[in-house]
Amino acid sequence: MNATSMAPAPLSSNELLDRLADAYNDLTPQVRQAARHMLDRPEQVAVLSMRQLAEAAGVKPNTLVRLARAVGFDGYDDLRDPFRHEVTAPGTSFPDKARWLQTLAGAEHHGDLLADLASSNLGIVEQVFEDLDTVELQTVADTILAAPRTGVFGVGALLPLARHFCYVGSMAVPGLWALPTNEGLPIDDIGRMGAGDVLIAMTFAPYRTEIVEATRLARARDITVVTVTDSRTAPPALDADHVFTTPAETPLFFASVLGVVALLETLLAFMVADSRTEAAEAIDQFHQHRRAAGVYVEE
Repeated sequence: MNATSMAPAPLSSNELLDRLADAYNDLTPQVRQAARHMLDRPEQVAVLSMRQLAEAAGVKPNTLVRLARAVGFDGYDDLRDPFRHEVTAPGTSFPDKARWLQTLAGAEHHGDLLADLASSNLGIVEQVFEDLDTVELQTVADTILAAPRTGVFGVGALLPLARHFCYVGSMAVPGLWALPTNEGLPIDDIGRMGAGDVLIAMTFAPYRTEIVEATRLARARDITVVTVTDSRTAPPALDADHVFTTPAETPLFFASVLGVVALLETLLAFMVADSRTEAAEAIDQFHQHRRAAGVYVEE
């Protein structure tokens, strides 16, 4: 077999970002600052020059060259190539988005605010689906299906999303639990979990201490850790087996959870799809029991 046939397949941008995240803690401070910006704003890599990206990251252009070499590339252009390739590949978008936003902005009252919110919210959801790695999401779905227990942990605005995920998911899939259970501490629940179980931990900046502690304990107990957060350099992401990032910034004074909702609903869809007939039968039985008990109003 010749050398050409043995050449490794080119990295995807997601694989390259994983490589950056794995190397993050070993980088020098300036190179780490460049890596953090690239991990948080990967969409800039393809469209900005090296000098522009360096300025956006607050580092010198040569720092990007050092970053590329630190993760195994000969130079910055080699690191940038996967991002440029994916930008030029065919994709999808909202074709009428611009015209709709212009109509909203022309409204007499609060039109600009409404346009800003619409643009922000549509952008968040669109970015989630653009960034999702289908293979990794399917891997996580199948891991949850095979796990005896999956704990889902979020605090603040993410707590009701954790409960909703478990409520809806448990119609079809057993073993889903929103943490903490029984009014205890999350680490108490994780202390009863072990190898083969899954922890889904969700947090945005400023990152909550209890989430970080939970992911570290889960990692120590050989639990598969799935982190949903806003940055690949978030402390709980560094301890995770799988990381999904969702944008959270909006014109408002709080982080948006729309991206998390989109991600969790997609994960549920993958779980049901891969569970074959069992999930459909479980959902049907769930509603049959409720109808028999008179839970629903008959129309």
